Parts: sequence; structure tokens; C-alpha cells
Amino acid sequence: MKLTHIDKYGKAKMVDVTDKGITTREAVAKARIFMQSATLQAVLTNEVKKGDVLGVARIAGVMAAKKTGDIIPLCHPLNITSVDISFEPQIKKNYVEITASVKVSSQTGVEMEALTAVSAAALTIYDMCKAIDKAMTISDIRLVKKTGGRSGTYVRAEAG
Repeated sequence: MKLTHIDKYGKAKMVDVTDKGITTREAVAKARIFMQSATLQAVLTNEVKKGDVLGVARIAGVMAAKKTGDIIPLCHPLNITSVDISFEPQIKKNYVEITASVKVSSQTGVEMEALTAVSAAALTIYDMCKAIDKAMTISDIRLVKKTGGRSGTYVRAEAG
């Protein structure tokens, strides 16, 4: 298997996408942030002193997707056409499932943008709630779907 981000001398390089066609591409990523039951209730009832946790985390996710090329060294800067961030609280399991869906018409995909978006959203939740729950855990950051481009469609088999 040839690694595309390595040159013939073994040095890191940005992939040349000049000759690739522009296609519509989409990536969906997910992450989880586990917290104490009381913390989750405070988030859901908007009782966290710093404000609307999920609203701020949504904006952080959108901003992170747009800035991925600035923070991941070998990512191309992309003109993203859509970012959607959603949250699914899992009350019985004390976590919030974060989903980011990112779209672009480009020569390269948006997997890293979706992964960066869920990561930033999770970190924002942590930041806004850390005064009441320093034991929160961010986990399960993963790509769940990708469409478009030469490699086609990828769908991760998700276990409940």
C-alpha cells in the first residue's frame, strides 16, 4: 500500500490533487463525550453558567471544519459548502453523541473536516462544563461515512 502523504524519500508532503476531478463529496463523523448524570442534565436544561453548551459547541464545530486546513498540516484548504452539527443525548448512558456532516465540491474529500468538527464540538462541551465535571471523557471519534471521489463510498458498521 502506497502512502500518499510521503514522497519517494520518506518525507511528508501534501498530496497533489491538481489532476483530480471536482466532485461532490460528503463525510460524516461522530464522537462521544461522557459525563456525570448531573452534568448532562445541566447541559440539557441549559443550566450551565457559561451558557448554551450545545449551541456554542455547534458553532465551534462549524468553525473547526472551516479551519481544518489551518490546523492539520497536510490538509488542503477547502471551500466547504455545508456543515451540519447535531447532538443526541444518551441519558441512560450519560453521554452526548456528536455528529458532523460536511459537504464540498472539490478535488479532495472532507473526512478530516468532519473529524475536526466533532472533536472541537466535544472539546467545547468539555470547556464549558469543566467547572462542574472534570472527569468528562471524550471518546469514539470516528468516520462513519464518506462519499465521492476515486475511492467511492465508505460506510462504517456501527455497533449499538
